[in-house]
Amino acid sequence: MNDIIFTDKQSPATKTGQTISKTNCPYCGVGCGIEATVENNKVIAVKGNAEHPANLGRLCVKGSSLHETQGLQNRILHPRVKGKNVSWDEATSTIAGHFQETIAQYGPDSVAFYLSGQLLTEDYYVANKLMKGFIGSGNVDTNSRLCMASATAAHKRAFGEDVVAGCYDDLSSAEAIFIIGANPAYAHPIVYQRMIKAREENPARKIVVIDPRRTASAKDADLHLAIKPGSDAYFYNGLLIYLAEQGKLDKAYIAKHCHGFEQALETAQSQFSDISDVAIACDIELSLLLESYQIFAETDKVVTFFSQGINQSSSGVDKANAIINCHLATGKIGREGAGAFSITGQPNAMGGREVGGLSTQLAAHLHFENANEIDLVKRFWQAPSIATKQGLKAVELFDAVDSGKIKAIWIMATNPVVSMPNANLVKRALEKCPMVVVSECYENTDTINYADVVLPASTWGEKQGSVTNSDRTISVHQSMIKAPGEAKNDWQIITDVAHKLGFKDAFNYQHAVDIFREHATLSGFENSHPFAEKRAKNDIYRIFDISALANISQTDYENFIPTKWPINTANPNGLKRIFTDGVFATKNQKANFIPIIAQLPKILPDKTQVVMNSGRIRDQWHTMSRTGRVAKLMTHSDEPYIAVNPDDAQRFQLADKQLAVLSNLSADYIGRVNITNEQRTGEIFVPIHWNDNFSASARVSALVNPITDELCGQPELKHSPVNIKPFNAVWSGYLISSQTVNCPTSYWSKIQLEQGHKYLLSDKQELGDDETILANIYPQIDDWIVLKDAQQNVLRIAGFIDNKLHCFFAASTDLSLKFNSRYIEGQLNKTLPIKTRFTLMSGIDSDGKGDVGDMICSCFQVGENTIKEAIASQQCKSVTSLGEKLKCGTNCGSCIPELKTFFT
Repeated sequence: MNDIIFTDKQSPATKTGQTISKTNCPYCGVGCGIEATVENNKVIAVKGNAEHPANLGRLCVKGSSLHETQGLQNRILHPRVKGKNVSWDEATSTIAGHFQETIAQYGPDSVAFYLSGQLLTEDYYVANKLMKGFIGSGNVDTNSRLCMASATAAHKRAFGEDVVAGCYDDLSSAEAIFIIGANPAYAHPIVYQRMIKAREENPARKIVVIDPRRTASAKDADLHLAIKPGSDAYFYNGLLIYLAEQGKLDKAYIAKHCHGFEQALETAQSQFSDISDVAIACDIELSLLLESYQIFAETDKVVTFFSQGINQSSSGVDKANAIINCHLATGKIGREGAGAFSITGQPNAMGGREVGGLSTQLAAHLHFENANEIDLVKRFWQAPSIATKQGLKAVELFDAVDSGKIKAIWIMATNPVVSMPNANLVKRALEKCPMVVVSECYENTDTINYADVVLPASTWGEKQGSVTNSDRTISVHQSMIKAPGEAKNDWQIITDVAHKLGFKDAFNYQHAVDIFREHATLSGFENSHPFAEKRAKNDIYRIFDISALANISQTDYENFIPTKWPINTANPNGLKRIFTDGVFATKNQKANFIPIIAQLPKILPDKTQVVMNSGRIRDQWHTMSRTGRVAKLMTHSDEPYIAVNPDDAQRFQLADKQLAVLSNLSADYIGRVNITNEQRTGEIFVPIHWNDNFSASARVSALVNPITDELCGQPELKHSPVNIKPFNAVWSGYLISSQTVNCPTSYWSKIQLEQGHKYLLSDKQELGDDETILANIYPQIDDWIVLKDAQQNVLRIAGFIDNKLHCFFAASTDLSLKFNSRYIEGQLNKTLPIKTRFTLMSGIDSDGKGDVGDMICSCFQVGENTIKEAIASQQCKSVTSLGEKLKCGTNCGSCIPELKTFFT
């Protein structure tokens, strides 16, 4: 090994008893490096690792709050079978025994694993080896099927292998960046800030955003094209035609390095007689379309940055290939500042793809389509029962659970009852499945409720293993603290079950490095470049090759410097960019142009419906089991909402800041209406994060039709026709509570506070006028104060235990009334004298701070009113001056797009 790959894992901190460990963020696919300060088995602070190539020291607000997610709250501490705490031996024996009985009676395809991009590569590897290699079924899929399957299939079609050619540095050196189907300002803020910084350094650089919504990224763009949802392939097919018409093709590159160009161009031309037809198909002005096309054509270094808006489609593979076609046609790939860049949603989506996490793959970028590749893995694993065909993809898999074909399923580190399309079917399927095993860290996931066996898993800071981020950089998570209770690493849990199934010799792992070495060895097994001098006859070439790490020591593994694969004899220190030589992983070493017939989504709305788009918001992650624990992460967006165009609000009689109901598939979603011109008419946006643990009815995916891409099985999560109507509440209000409670109202949404919780409430039933409203919730309280203001239609109720404020309820039948509860939140659990009690009941914010307004900067808790005051009274005239005065925008930069709106 080359010494450059290693560094110290820990360095002494300034205070006695503290250590600083270098690890990684467990959230998005950027894969930021972190320096964590540890004291007394607790991470007490985090900051960005300035040496990590993904983030160069910066962290978003989620990453910089990681230490606040720790603690025993909602942690699963012991294995459980049928709700009863049991020993690990009993739990793993129960799983193994049931799996063995099921397989003996119904065959190996009657069982399944459902994994997650939250797992580390070693966890992923062992799970895939057990199911595909030794149980003998391909039925191991992952929630990456919901976010990255389209890109994976498109890469393989075009390049011969699932490879992201470029790197994050290309975002800094590109002269133009096309962002399509992505909102990196919110979803990937650290790489987004690279783009913005590069443009600030050279204003001639252009950012073009192609998105139906006017997102935070779109507001920052030099050009925004609000195209019709689902028309992305029309846009890129049109671009291919334009490049040909304007003589902007790189004909030499096409001739030397590509195959199938003429057919791809003819297919695109068959859909359009003129570029103006493309503008019509995309529902945008022709002038804007031509302006964007000219930028792409005239700019030497162009990156197309795409994510879920492309992938989560019934034709996502074709959309991604339409993008790649344009880059191949101009030679804008495999070189600095140029390429089609697919960014992953999860921290280890790419690591999962490396080890065969998808049911359509084998480990080490090998596949079921080739018998020789199956044989290679079979011989390496010494697995006589290896699966010989693809397994079921996620939607098919849960359909098979529902139909009874799959009778035992093991779900690891994911929450499909919330995240899967047609999520109520998933709930129903798990309810009747004979054996549901769930490995999880936290109790507050909806899927836990349907588990027969619950296994406590370790989480961030407690586990060690590798991940691969979106630009192929492998990093190692460090184990910095001891896991609580009996929690174990996922690979250890899977290995224990493998032993009980009789496969001990093949799963004799003592440390994560043992698995990593095996993974690295397999990547180089019978793998050599087609042009290699010593190439064996049966070698199967894969670009993915980390065989230089096959004999890595435990010390070097634990001190691994983040490095991009391939890492092999030819590239001992990794390789920044792939395809720089124009040699691809196909049989003829040429890239494939793919003929694309652009398609719209499979199900279109009728005149009474709107199209529901869903996605991430700025400060939350997936289903909130981790981020929902941090009070400041709830301040920017604190409840489910529905972004609606003003025309649709009028058409459906919706009022701003009031509740509305979405419905489809016999499921409902209740959210707060946000009327905005950022939405096109006939389209709405809702966040994906809320679930039954955080709100009354806000599992968005339950409304999503289970329509998938026929080529890759990825669901069409971005385009769901739904019905919309007012909620018609009679009253609304809030409850501040020291304890978690079950709200009896038809609408509620829970918000984490520094101490206790806040519940936003509404109901269609009449409101009572005394403390009996809360009596069933708080039977231990007998000290109540009730104030009814008939003039303002306001009811306030406070409950005390030993003179300490335990709960406070405020409600009104005036739905337009806006409550400010910030002062009252600060009084929770405090002993309050009589005078303060009356102040409390008056609703006056008596601490003098006033209402800071809607939260803009979560890092430093800077609100809208504070910003406006600074602009008006202190002459702050720019985002920079606001940062100097208030600190907003100076940490992660996620709020900068919103800060800019105060000056436009």
